[in-house]
Amino acid sequence: MNWSTDQTGTDMLLIDVNAAIATLTFNNPSKRNALSAEMRLALPAALAALKADEQVRVVVITGAGDKAFVSGADITEFAEHRTSPQARAEFDATMAAISRAWADLDKPVIAMIRGFCIGGGLLTALHADIRIAADDSQFGIPAARLGLGYGYSGVTTLLSLVTPAQGAEILFSARRFPAAEALQMGLVNRVVPPEDLREEVMSLAADIAANAPLTVAAAKAAIREAARPPQPHDLARVEAMIEACFRSEDYQEGHRAFAEKRPPMFSGR
Repeated sequence: MNWSTDQTGTDMLLIDVNAAIATLTFNNPSKRNALSAEMRLALPAALAALKADEQVRVVVITGAGDKAFVSGADITEFAEHRTSPQARAEFDATMAAISRAWADLDKPVIAMIRGFCIGGGLLTALHADIRIAADDSQFGIPAARLGLGYGYSGVTTLLSLVTPAQGAEILFSARRFPAAEALQMGLVNRVVPPEDLREEVMSLAADIAANAPLTVAAAKAAIREAARPPQPHDLARVEAMIEACFRSEDYQEGHRAFAEKRPPMFSGR
């Protein structure tokens, strides 16, 4: 059964269901599957539909083509969607809705990663329970090169898999790193040759789909609870510093430098 745009409302987000396995494809290959506003708006409803479909036992998420899983947010939209306080509030509300939809999805999720898995793409992959990557994949979080504030929820999601020191290197350096390093850090479960990626993922998905759904759902719930932070944190200072990033000259410079394809010249203001 191919849901395609009938259920997602956009041809940038496609769903195919076959033998209890749903494949959710981010379909923006001309921009390396960058997350556009259209995709972000469609994603919560798509995930809710997958949760409600009794036929679906496992969800596989992937990117169209062989160049990227998801290369991050569509930076060409930043001027419109991530500059003014009102626009950022709307962006943050959309991202919060996406996070809730991922959290509500009680079925196993496998990320099938090939090519660029950067920024918001890496965060998308981290919402999966299992990540399998081709050995030509690249990972990273470029927020520090763009001057934008990286949200606390994204940091906590990252630190659920890597050590604080590894998280610091990823976020401070903004560098890209290969699949082998992602495996060493614990960001991915395994790395395979590109030609074996789909078979590896679908074989695992089929094994999971054949198991007792209630047992798998209970295991997922227990894993999530075990990974939950032990106590609340005072986030006021963190949120204020993130807001300062977006109000800074450096954020404007990061946006200009990206558009002009040159290294940014940050001043700390």
